[in-house]
Amino acid sequence: MPGALDRLPETRRPRLWLSLLCLLMWAPGLFSLPPGDRDESRFAQASRQMVESGDYVRIRNGEVERNKKPVGIHWAQAGIVHTLEAAGLPARGWIGSYRLAAAIGAWLAVLATYSLGRGLVGRRAAFLAAALLSASLLLVVETHIAKTDAALLASIVVAMGLMGRAYLAPAAFSSRAALGFWLALGAGVLLKGPIAPMVPLLAGLTLYVADRGWRAGLPWLRALRPAWGIPLMIGCALPWLVAIGIATEGRFFAQALGDDMLNKVGSGEEAHWGPPGYYLLTFGIAAFPGAFLVLRGLPAAWAARMRPGTRFLLAWAAPSWLLFEAVATKLPHYVLPAYPALLLLAAAWACDPLRKPAPRWLSGLGWAALFGTGIGLAVAAVALPLLADGRVSVPGLLVVPVTGLLLWAVAKAAGRGEWARAGLSAALLAVPLYGLVLGGVLPNLTAPWVSPRVAALVAGEDVPAERFGIAGYHEPSVVFATSTATCLLTDGTAAARFLGGGPDRLVAVEGREVPRFEAEAAVMGLRPRAVGRVDGFNYVRGRRVAITLFRAS
Repeated sequence: MPGALDRLPETRRPRLWLSLLCLLMWAPGLFSLPPGDRDESRFAQASRQMVESGDYVRIRNGEVERNKKPVGIHWAQAGIVHTLEAAGLPARGWIGSYRLAAAIGAWLAVLATYSLGRGLVGRRAAFLAAALLSASLLLVVETHIAKTDAALLASIVVAMGLMGRAYLAPAAFSSRAALGFWLALGAGVLLKGPIAPMVPLLAGLTLYVADRGWRAGLPWLRALRPAWGIPLMIGCALPWLVAIGIATEGRFFAQALGDDMLNKVGSGEEAHWGPPGYYLLTFGIAAFPGAFLVLRGLPAAWAARMRPGTRFLLAWAAPSWLLFEAVATKLPHYVLPAYPALLLLAAAWACDPLRKPAPRWLSGLGWAALFGTGIGLAVAAVALPLLADGRVSVPGLLVVPVTGLLLWAVAKAAGRGEWARAGLSAALLAVPLYGLVLGGVLPNLTAPWVSPRVAALVAGEDVPAERFGIAGYHEPSVVFATSTATCLLTDGTAAARFLGGGPDRLVAVEGREVPRFEAEAAVMGLRPRAVGRVDGFNYVRGRRVAITLFRAS
């Protein structure tokens, strides 16, 4: 086994092996996990409405405009749905078809980390970094959420990898490579606006200062051909920007730039405020299992900052990280674009036979991150089914020995000073760990997955979609799980009036609204009949829910 691990980065088909690793790492749960609240269901529902309506300009949830992010991910998701339906698969109401866009983006990011990272740190280190990126907890989570960030990561890694080539060898940087750089940024603009070009811009400014560009010039910038590249990048998104501006009468720009972006910068939007240092404190969890190598490799990277490849990677990661630490709104995935650079630096240290040991305190933090997160995952896998459903999960119990094996293998290789083998062992043994958690523990929970159970009861009642309404539980997943035509009712009183408003109707009423519903039904002379009940846990709001389905007698 050790010999195979040592030979794996030198394999003749590294991209094939990395692709297989991604498949094994991400496939569990990708199609079996129910749609999550909130953002995933909002993204997926907006894409489904594009497919249903044929309107590929406006982004809507029900009748409400969703003017927050550009259209790129919705086009990607809608394209996948059309492709699967053309193959005869019922993809429109299946959350897995919308997650495929994120998984494909993450896969491209991993391959780009290897392909474009070779010139910065060498083949072996680039392979190790790509493997650790595929296994990082944050990216694994993002592949299982039907939204933007994994696809955005792909566009940024491609762009930064090409920028790195221009930085190292500007004379050899072709116009075709420059075209790829600007097209990648153009795709990023369509995915999340200015975030994608922000990363190379901050890196470029950092390199300008570090290299004293006012004296030495910027040959790498000339190699990127910005004179025609910037118009090309803008041109990728401009037709849709014009169309959405006309379709929404300018509301998209007012809400996306003002209500969404500026609020996040200044005020911690949606209760996601965090102090500066938040990403540093949570890095050991988010970058598990590779964080222990990053923490060890950073001092060596700083010491080697005069090397062009290391210098570029530091300029890639540091300014973007610092900017997001300064922003009031904190969400773990914001710093994901810095992960490939950090893992490339870590892998370069691990593969360097002349590496210097990290300071003892930093090594201790690395072990704490690895063992703390690993043990935490094992404890959560055992405890979550007990707390949610009051039962023992066999896959959850199996997580304990698998986690122990991962930690033992890493510690054993590290004890011999074989840090590259330790990192690769961590990436490979993360496969069964994530497989058990994502494919065994989470999909088999009952309490958190309220919306799919409501949808199953509704489907059993065989009523037209527009004749079903729900009050007291308006999580976005319930609309995606039932139908776009589902009526979201304000309260129990409205539910009773909806039920009495016509024949063959069905309402779902959450327990807190049942007294109002029954009182109004009595006033109207209705005799509602309970036909089903769902008890569960709303993990977004942190409270138990009890939803009863009623029909008129």
